[in-house]
Amino acid sequence: MAMTSKAEQFNYTVVRQFAIMAVIWGIVGLLVGVVISLQLLWPAFNFDLPWLTYGRLRPLHTNAIIFAFGGCALFATSYYIVQRTCQARLFCDKLASFTFWGWQLVILLAALSLVFGFTSGKEYAELEWPIDILIAVVWVAYALVYFGTIVKRRTPHIYVANWFFGAMILAVALLHIVNSIAIPVTLFKSYSAYAGVQDAMVQWWYGHNAVGFFLTAGFLGMMYYFVPKQAGRPIYSYRLSIVHFWALIFTYMWAGPHHLLYTAVPDWAQTLGMIFSLILLAPSWGGMINGIMTLSGAWHKLRSDPILKFMIVALSFYGMSTFEGPALSVKTINALAHYTDWIVGHVHSGALGWVGFITMASLYYLIPRLYGRTEMWSVKLVNTHFWVATIGIVLYVAALWIAGVMQGLMWRSVNVDGTLTYTFIEGVKASYPFYVIRLVGGVLYFLGMLLMFYNVLKTIGQGKAVDVAVPTATAPANA
Repeated sequence: MAMTSKAEQFNYTVVRQFAIMAVIWGIVGLLVGVVISLQLLWPAFNFDLPWLTYGRLRPLHTNAIIFAFGGCALFATSYYIVQRTCQARLFCDKLASFTFWGWQLVILLAALSLVFGFTSGKEYAELEWPIDILIAVVWVAYALVYFGTIVKRRTPHIYVANWFFGAMILAVALLHIVNSIAIPVTLFKSYSAYAGVQDAMVQWWYGHNAVGFFLTAGFLGMMYYFVPKQAGRPIYSYRLSIVHFWALIFTYMWAGPHHLLYTAVPDWAQTLGMIFSLILLAPSWGGMINGIMTLSGAWHKLRSDPILKFMIVALSFYGMSTFEGPALSVKTINALAHYTDWIVGHVHSGALGWVGFITMASLYYLIPRLYGRTEMWSVKLVNTHFWVATIGIVLYVAALWIAGVMQGLMWRSVNVDGTLTYTFIEGVKASYPFYVIRLVGGVLYFLGMLLMFYNVLKTIGQGKAVDVAVPTATAPANA
C-alpha cells in the first residue's frame, strides 16, 4: 500500500498535544480550586506562605480553568474540526506548532506571575503587559492557521461549527488587545490606559464577552460538531444554527454593563446592558434546543453512551446558565444577588456544567480517534466519571445558590430603627455549612477529572498515534 505524504494527511500531532494538555491543565486548575475552597473553611490552609494565599490562588484558578484547560480544549477541537470539515491539512505546520508551545509558555508565565503577586487587578485579564503581548502574538498566529485552513478548504460550504470558532478567534483578539492597552512602568508593572468609569466599562465589555466568545461561542463550535457525530444524527435545524449564530454574536457584545449595575456607570448604560441580556435568552435557548433536538430518534443511546450523557447535561446546564444570567441582570434581582455566592454559583454552573462537560465529552470522542481506536480504554470509567462529576456539580451549585440568596436577604434585613439586623460576620458564619457542601462537590468534580486522566493514559498506552489521510473526493461538510 502506497504511503501518503505529509501534505496528504491531516495534522493530528498538534491536536493530540493540545488535547492531552487540556486534561492535564484541567487537573491543575481544579486542584487549585479545591485548595481555595479549603481556605474558605480553614484560612490557615495557606500555611502562612504569601504565594499560597487566597488572593493569589483565586486568579490562578480562574485563569487555569478558562485559558489553560478551556483554551487547550478549544485549540484541539477547532484544529480537528476545521481540518475534517474543510478536508484540508492545517495551514502551516510550523505556525500551528508555535501556537501550542507559545500557549504553554503563556500558561506557565501566567501561573508564576500570579503566584508571585504580579497582577493588573483586572478580572480575567490579570496578566501583566509582557505576557499580554505574547498572548496577542500567539492568538494572531492561531487566526492565521485557522483561517488559512478555511481558505484552502476543498469543500464549498463552511460548516456552522467553524463560524462559531471563527467568531471566537476574531472577537477574543479584539477584546484582549483593546482591554489590555496599558502604560508599562517596569517589566512587572503597568497601569491601564483607561481610567475610572471608562476603565470599568472597557473591562466588563471584555470580561462579559470573554465569557460570551471564549466560553460560549467556541464551545458551541464543539457542540455543533461533536453532538451530531456522537448521536449519529444530523443537526436538528441547520437554519436555526445560522439564526443562533448571528443573533448570539450581535447581542452578546452589548450585555457587559450588567456587571456594573448600581455603580457610577450612567444609568442608561446599565439599562442597555440589562435589556440586551434579556434579549440574549432567545438565541442562547435556540442553540440549546438545537443541540437537544439533535438527539431526536437517538434518545435510546443515552442508556449506554456516557459521552452523550455528558453532552445532554452540558446542554441542560447551558440552558440553565443562560436563563439565570439574564435573570440576574434584571436590576431588582441583581440588588439581591450582587456580591453574594449566588453569582459564584451561576459562574460555576456555566463553567463546570456547560464548558467542563461539553469539553470532556468532546475529548472522550476525540482522543481515541487520535490514537487509532474507536472508543476509550474503559467506557465504564467514562460512565463513572459522568456520575461523579454530575453529583459534584449539583452539590456545588445548589449550595452556592442557597448560600447566595441567604446572604442577600441577611444583608438587606433591617430593624425597625433602621439598623442592620445581622453583622457581616454573621452572614459568613451562616454560609459556613454551604461552603462544606461546596468543597465536597468540588472534590467530586476533581476526582472525576483524575479518572479521566487515568482513562486517557490507558487509551494512549493501548493505541498508536495516527494521522488520517485527507479525503480526495468531496464529502459532506460535517465529515
